[in-house]
Amino acid sequence: MAAGIKYIFQKELFDALDERILSVCNVSKLHKRKKTSYLCIISTVKPNIVVSVCQIKQYDKGVYKKKRSWSLQEIKCIDGRNEAVDTHDFDLIIDKPFRWFAANLHERQNFISVLWKQIHKHCTAAERAVFKNIPKQWLSENSPEKQIDDKYTNRGNAGQCDEEEELEEFENEDFQALTEKEESHLSKLIAECDYAISNAELFMDDLSHNLLQLDGANIQSVLASEKQVQMLMERIEEAIKEAEKVESRLDDYDEILCHVRDTMEKMGEKNQMIEIANTNNVRLLQELEKVVTQLDLPHVHQLALTDTDLTPKGLPAAIAAGKALQLAMNSDIDPALLRLTAVQDQRKRFEKWKAKFSQTISRHLNNLFIHLGNLGDSQTSGSNDLSLPKHHNVHKELSVFIELMHWMKSMDRKAYEALIKVYTTSLSKVYDRDIHLFFECAKQALNFKQFNSREDINNSSMSNKLKLGPQSNKQPAQPYGILGINKEVWSPGAEPSERQRFDSILEKVLAELEPVALNEQHFCIAFFQLDIISPTGKNTQTTLDAASNEAENQKDERDTALHIPQRRIDRQINEEVRRMMGELFANLESEINNFILSFEKLDNYYSLYVLVRLTQHVMSAQDAQSFLSMTFASALIHVKRSFDKFMQIQLQSIEEAKLPKRSKCGLLPYVENFEEFAVTAEKIFKKTERRNDLDKWYLKLVEAIFERIPVHAAEHSKTPHQVVKMENYHRMHSTLSQLKIPVLELQRKEAKTRYNDAQKAYVTKYFGRPLERLNQFFEGIQVRVQQGVKDTEISYQMAYSKQELRKVISLYPAREVKKGLEQLYKKVEKHLCEEENLLQVVWRAMQQEFINQYNSLEQWIQRCYAGSMITLEFTINDLLVFFSEIAQSH
Repeated sequence: MAAGIKYIFQKELFDALDERILSVCNVSKLHKRKKTSYLCIISTVKPNIVVSVCQIKQYDKGVYKKKRSWSLQEIKCIDGRNEAVDTHDFDLIIDKPFRWFAANLHERQNFISVLWKQIHKHCTAAERAVFKNIPKQWLSENSPEKQIDDKYTNRGNAGQCDEEEELEEFENEDFQALTEKEESHLSKLIAECDYAISNAELFMDDLSHNLLQLDGANIQSVLASEKQVQMLMERIEEAIKEAEKVESRLDDYDEILCHVRDTMEKMGEKNQMIEIANTNNVRLLQELEKVVTQLDLPHVHQLALTDTDLTPKGLPAAIAAGKALQLAMNSDIDPALLRLTAVQDQRKRFEKWKAKFSQTISRHLNNLFIHLGNLGDSQTSGSNDLSLPKHHNVHKELSVFIELMHWMKSMDRKAYEALIKVYTTSLSKVYDRDIHLFFECAKQALNFKQFNSREDINNSSMSNKLKLGPQSNKQPAQPYGILGINKEVWSPGAEPSERQRFDSILEKVLAELEPVALNEQHFCIAFFQLDIISPTGKNTQTTLDAASNEAENQKDERDTALHIPQRRIDRQINEEVRRMMGELFANLESEINNFILSFEKLDNYYSLYVLVRLTQHVMSAQDAQSFLSMTFASALIHVKRSFDKFMQIQLQSIEEAKLPKRSKCGLLPYVENFEEFAVTAEKIFKKTERRNDLDKWYLKLVEAIFERIPVHAAEHSKTPHQVVKMENYHRMHSTLSQLKIPVLELQRKEAKTRYNDAQKAYVTKYFGRPLERLNQFFEGIQVRVQQGVKDTEISYQMAYSKQELRKVISLYPAREVKKGLEQLYKKVEKHLCEEENLLQVVWRAMQQEFINQYNSLEQWIQRCYAGSMITLEFTINDLLVFFSEIAQSH
């Protein structure tokens, strides 16, 4: 059957591909035995031999097709499932396991053996598959070889074996060379028969005759030695009988030895049981001694726990007793031993001693906290210096009880939390009073008299209105420093020296707060052990030495633990510290905000100083997560909002600014005020971390100014809009050039461009063409020239003759020209304001414009009336003299 299938596959599938089958195995999936298929090992022919394994299935109408194939390198493992020969199952593990059931055991054996040989022949050691649960005799060079079916070998071209197989079979044959003796005998035999080559049949007959003679001689020799053979057989029988006697004696000895062995085994088992019992007794004794040692508390410690002395003399004994009790209560005892009555009784004693000791410590520390809080309230500040009291004495007095407080945290969490509450309640009163007095001293140091509330401000403004009377036209005072409002209506602001003094006082206030808050925070963390989460329970360390060991252990554990849980623990610790500090310094944030707000009401520029100072302290904080740093950051948020609000008011004031009520518009309020604002801001923000915030608002303010200047210029009824834009853009360019702010460099260039455009527009409009008739005359000439009239023929036309030209020139004598220029100067002087001093600049621009027009007229005269000796009645030098005399006279 296998040979027939192999022949069919070879003929239908592999002949066309120049491949031949080495082995075939009829298989089915392990749990689907009705669906059969065939596993084939196939090989290509020379020159490149490639061996692979393929699966062939029979589809509709009896057609066989390849379903899948694998190279030898893809096969990872061949598992026979069992080393028994009669096992049908085997697994091929490639990218996934394929479990097969072989229909024929011989095919299975042949398939696995051929596959092993091909893998070892064509794969390197690293690429070879693993063969598991396969009989070892299958995996050798002498294993069953692949055989080609008779039907396959009888084909026309199949009678010839592959050259490779012939060479392989030839190499595997047993070959032995002739010895010298055999070679001499063969040569002698051939020499005696000279006819061996010429008459082979006669030579074969001679050899047969000689062979018969030799066989007869051998038979006669055997018959002659029959007696000796008989004697040899008798001797062999006697030897057999003697061997049987020896074997019987050995069996007897073996029975004796078996009895001795059984006896020794029984004795060994008894000794082993004795050793086990002894070992168990020793271990039990060790466990009991360990329990007794762990649960034993010396009498000295018992006295210290029941009759606790917390004076400096008895405090070391109390601390040592607490350590011993904690070590005993947290000892590592097997849960089974905890059921012992003696152990339970001892642990009950421990609970009583712990409750007694904890009650004594709690009462003492509770009274001490209250006493220190009351002592702080009774103290009065004897000096007017701007300094915040530092409670080093309180910390020093409490530091001796730090180990007992750690013991309380580990052994009695409820009492520990109650002590924290008492401490914060007592000390918060002291800090509230100190901080309030500290900020009051800071306000007095600035000699500042502030309003208590916004109602006071409203009442004050109302009283001012009553004093002015109902018919008073005086405007109410506006906030100081608003860009879109005239300085005349600003409320009184702070002097630069006052602002500098405020900045120095603010720096001193923040510097005084920092050590006090940080010292208190460090003390609370160390005293109440806030940096360690250690609930009451087993293996809790509270002593000073044990705490350090625990910190090292926890550090090692942090290095190996996941980052996310550790960040969660750190965040929980930080929140606990900030919560406690928030209760101790409950009024700190409100006092800071009130202090800052009181000055912002007086002068909005104070918010700029506070923003810079607070940012410096937040950025330079040693511990970014400390309570003080977070408090400063919270206050900084309020200050940043005030700063943004102030800047937004400035931006809004520019958009809502009103034109000045005067004949000359002059500088707009926000342009005039911007320089003072920018100079002040630059002094405050120079080389600070908040520079970017100011630069952002600079861009918004300058863009708003540039947008509003043209709008307000168009709204003014008396001053030309070109003059308004020219003067205000000139001031903005001058201011930005002096400030040299990098972020406003583009705006500075834009201001210069807008100023030049406005100046040019003004000169073009108001200077116009003083020699109007002359300009019109030559414009007509220009039209004729464009129509094709030659320059030399212009003078022959009636309208543009030399007489007409002289008539027009006579209309503009030098005296009339100078008179027109004087009127123009007065008009320009009327338009321009005195603050910017642009009169001479504009006058020079008009002078240049007049000279350009004069040169243009002269060129047309020389072009069209050459040689006529016609010129204007004044020269360029006359114009320069006119412009100079007019400017000097005014």
